[in-house]
Amino acid sequence: MADSTDAPTPAAEAARPERDRPWVMRTYAGHSSAAASNELYRRNLAKGQTGLSVAFDLPTQTGYDPDHVLSRGEVGKVGVPISHIGDMRRLFDQIPLGEMNTSMTINAVAMYMLALYQVAAEEQAEAAGEDPAEVRARLAGTTQNDIIKEYLSRGTYVFPPGPSMRLITDMATYTVGEIPKWNPTNICSYHLQEAGATPVQEIAYSMSTAIAVLDAVKASGRVPDEDFGKVVARISFFVNAGVRFIEEMCKMRAFVELWDEITRERYGVTDAKQRRFRYGVQVNSLGLTEAQPENNVQRIVLEMLAVTLSKDARARAVQLPAWNEALGLPRPWDQQWSLRLQQVLAFESDLLEYDDLFTGSPVVERKVAELVEGAKAEIDRIQEMGGAVPAVESGYMKNALVASHSLRRQRIEAGEDIVVGVNKFETTEPNPLTADLDTAIQTVDADVEAKAVEAVRAWRTERDADPQAAAAAADSLARLKEVAATDDNLMEASLVCARAGVTVGEWAQALREVFGEFRAPTGVSGSVGVADGGSADLVEVRSRVAATGEELGERLRVLVGKPGLDGHSNGAEQIAVRARDAGFEVVYQGIRLTPEQIVSAAVAEDVDLVGVSILSGSHMELVPDILKGLESEGAGDIPVVVGGIIPESDAARLRELGVAAVFTPKDFGLNEIMGSFVDIIRERRGLSARETVDV
Repeated sequence: MADSTDAPTPAAEAARPERDRPWVMRTYAGHSSAAASNELYRRNLAKGQTGLSVAFDLPTQTGYDPDHVLSRGEVGKVGVPISHIGDMRRLFDQIPLGEMNTSMTINAVAMYMLALYQVAAEEQAEAAGEDPAEVRARLAGTTQNDIIKEYLSRGTYVFPPGPSMRLITDMATYTVGEIPKWNPTNICSYHLQEAGATPVQEIAYSMSTAIAVLDAVKASGRVPDEDFGKVVARISFFVNAGVRFIEEMCKMRAFVELWDEITRERYGVTDAKQRRFRYGVQVNSLGLTEAQPENNVQRIVLEMLAVTLSKDARARAVQLPAWNEALGLPRPWDQQWSLRLQQVLAFESDLLEYDDLFTGSPVVERKVAELVEGAKAEIDRIQEMGGAVPAVESGYMKNALVASHSLRRQRIEAGEDIVVGVNKFETTEPNPLTADLDTAIQTVDADVEAKAVEAVRAWRTERDADPQAAAAAADSLARLKEVAATDDNLMEASLVCARAGVTVGEWAQALREVFGEFRAPTGVSGSVGVADGGSADLVEVRSRVAATGEELGERLRVLVGKPGLDGHSNGAEQIAVRARDAGFEVVYQGIRLTPEQIVSAAVAEDVDLVGVSILSGSHMELVPDILKGLESEGAGDIPVVVGGIIPESDAARLRELGVAAVFTPKDFGLNEIMGSFVDIIRERRGLSARETVDV
């Protein structure tokens, strides 16, 4: 017998292949103020987060200072308000920017945010006795800066497509020489999927946008042909990963294959490293449910696997939503949970020790080929229209997304697509995570907006009280407008504005005066809606709409309104499309309206019901303004319903104020919502609760 003290056999020693470096781990964060967000960032970095992902509030994203009329109710709600260089200094206090990898979800005003970021980094360098130019060259990160998708989904555009593309081009040609590690644009398919895109549309539309950007940079003549590969190498992508994780993984492999082909054949890039498809990912927030929200954890894990399992198509950076995002703003603990999901996969599992797991799989190869073929056909269709910009201006891409989103909703309503806890397996035990909904999410202090308004006014007052500083700010804005009227690069003029203490609102307004503003097509008028007669439920609702209209001697008319700066219009568009399919006459004017404009439209159009959609958390400020406005116009009898991510305590308060009904993400049945519209109109007009209809 062997002695018990003998050394163990080799079988006792686990094999440990060399591991790949993990992806950059981020959480999308920012709220209330620069100081509060800075504290959150430093806490997250201490927990092992390896990069920052800055969420800006809607006024910042759309180029307004906190004291602008359209900023009401929106300040500090979905991100951090950044108005000037002072705010940017506070946001990154004690965070050395020369050593950080920072992603900024900013589009229309991306140039000014990058200018503020660069100036803040240079100031840090000077304070530390370092060379500002050297630190600037080390800056690493991304400005999202994909304005094309803003016209299609997220709605934080400001300027028309042409000037917007010019801003992206200016940033690309500036950063390639001055900030060579910076990604000046992050082509975004994430929000396309949220707006209804199929995998083929997601690939095709984002690739078409990338082609438009690269064509514009090449046409500018500012980058020598021999350096064009450097521009291609700094184009990154930001994608979505849904719960159909096999299909999503194949989508990413299709992206890799198609990008390599386009950059090689269309742009002649010979360096394989420069042709690499570089992407970060936020997994699907659209699929997170308010009902049984604990199920969101496994959804998030599956979606993360879609972008990490395949080494040849692995994300370079990952940020995960929190389990409770369908309920409201996640708390720091919720964000920590999402970070830990990434860390367990990267450091406890053996995922990073192996080559690609799917190479040679006939199933995967067949699906990838199918996606590539479909995407190429759609790209060709868009190129025949003149490219991504004309396809946006004509409404083609928006119409297609609204239509595909409508079809997806129909599949869920019909039970063809199962959403656990929503349209199947709805029986549940009481959830201890949400036993107290008011503490299950984070809320923004009520005085955040007032403090931000006071602060930005004090900044401008103090600046302008100094004649030299006031002159510098005025001169920088005049120079900005002067350059905007030419073909010269706007980046240097923006840096001068940043150093002079110009606010985001002032910078954007100067460019509005030169470029004008833009209202994108809504996609509602061209949407296919329900292709046939619809389900029995829809047929019944349509009959009820018609019968009620006959009783009242008019066709029922509904106004769907998007007040404030919330540009996430997917829900409003689907309500508008289904209301039209149900027989209502629909008034929908798109996003970014003041309460006064919604009231004016409701009165002018003599509507029977006003539906208000708000997902940014500004419902407690904007909805009461609409109710008061209707009352003052003698139209207080028009019922108002509200939809959005609204905590129950807020919903109860809105009903007390006179709102007829509140709908949240758990109310996914559009036909049931349409039936509620009829019930509410009948009650408000003094008709019997149920009319007799022949179906």
